[in-house]
Amino acid sequence: MCDEKKEKKKKETGLGLSVKKDENFGEWYSQVVVNGELINYDGKIAGCYVLRPSAVSVWRTMKDFFEAEIEKMEVEEYKFPMFISDSNLQKEKDHLQDFAPEEGHTAFATKEEADAEVLQILELYRRIYEEFLAVPVVKGQKTEKETFPGADYTTSIEAFIPEAGRGIQGATSHSLGHNFAKPEMFDIKFQDAKGETKMVWQNSWGYSIRTIGVMVMVHGDDKGLVIPPRVAKYKAVVVPVPSKDAADVRGIFDACAATAKALENAGVKRVKIDLKDNYSPGWKYSRYELLGVPLRIEIGRNELAKQQVCCVRRDNNSKSYVKRDEGLAEEVKKLLDDIQQSMFDAAKKKRDACVQVVKTWDEFKAALAQKKMILAPWCDEEEVEKEIKERIKDEEGGTVKSLCTPFEQPELHEGTLCFATGKPAKKWTYWGRSF
Repeated sequence: MCDEKKEKKKKETGLGLSVKKDENFGEWYSQVVVNGELINYDGKIAGCYVLRPSAVSVWRTMKDFFEAEIEKMEVEEYKFPMFISDSNLQKEKDHLQDFAPEEGHTAFATKEEADAEVLQILELYRRIYEEFLAVPVVKGQKTEKETFPGADYTTSIEAFIPEAGRGIQGATSHSLGHNFAKPEMFDIKFQDAKGETKMVWQNSWGYSIRTIGVMVMVHGDDKGLVIPPRVAKYKAVVVPVPSKDAADVRGIFDACAATAKALENAGVKRVKIDLKDNYSPGWKYSRYELLGVPLRIEIGRNELAKQQVCCVRRDNNSKSYVKRDEGLAEEVKKLLDDIQQSMFDAAKKKRDACVQVVKTWDEFKAALAQKKMILAPWCDEEEVEKEIKERIKDEEGGTVKSLCTPFEQPELHEGTLCFATGKPAKKWTYWGRSF
């Protein structure tokens, strides 16, 4: 009966989640992005939603970093209209669903320059995921079948969601070669140092707010969001734990205000203080856990008496007590840095445990059934990849695809055979179900 009342209260207040991540991943995700105040659904147009301040803050942090880095590469920003001519629409008819609204297009005189930039941009995307979102990714090249239409080759970063047993493409960086510079397309030319007219070598690259979704899927838990400090709207929240003594209450509230101000003045930005007196401390704890605030700083009667604060980490729920003196800010900074690194380490350990090396078709099917991220040697033939998809569909149901061929290749010993055909293997490639 008690559990039923708790469940009913959750649904009435909207505070908390009614499903567990590992039991109903899809419903869990739908609840956590809404209840965690990342988005609101429009409700009238399918696929449309409103980004709330917390999501906007995450996006802005990544965007500011990325734009600062590409400015160093002399990439300039353009703003294009929402509407384009029918003639240009026809030229792009094969690519409309693949271009993102936030993307880069660059042109170079030589293939070598263009190829170098493809990898340079991909490395920036890796940094966004691993250094900001604390999400481990694999850098690699797409197979011929998964290459962006119109590209010479496509590189990508791939993440993996253990609870769903699915990979997800994090971002892409494409070499377009001469394909869009041709006279029948956009006829983009330049004169080289010798005065000769040549077509440019083009690249295209992009990432989107999908990055935020990947962060949520990797780090979120049954309590709600878990947001890394580097991108969180609020890195810490200061919560008073008032007693029944009026004098203590005033002192506790004053100590909370002073603590928040001291942290801000010492360079710990984005600290929130919650002095609302119409909600209990327990309710506030649950709310900020749901919102994924990395660090909760509590001050109650005991902390006030001992001139200290209680720091509670969102990532592992551990508590520590820190003196409320000139060293507080440095200790909080250390805690936030440790949370950031610990989140990445935990996610990587969990992801790595899902990677399975297979060398035969039966091993491949077994690993797929166990929701693994599969690394397998194969012959690198487009027709074989099509056959793999069809065989899985017929034998196991569902879909499978190549995720990427990692740049960091395990040693391919002489005589290694393709897991699907028995032909000589040419490289190792990641496979799995995907979003």
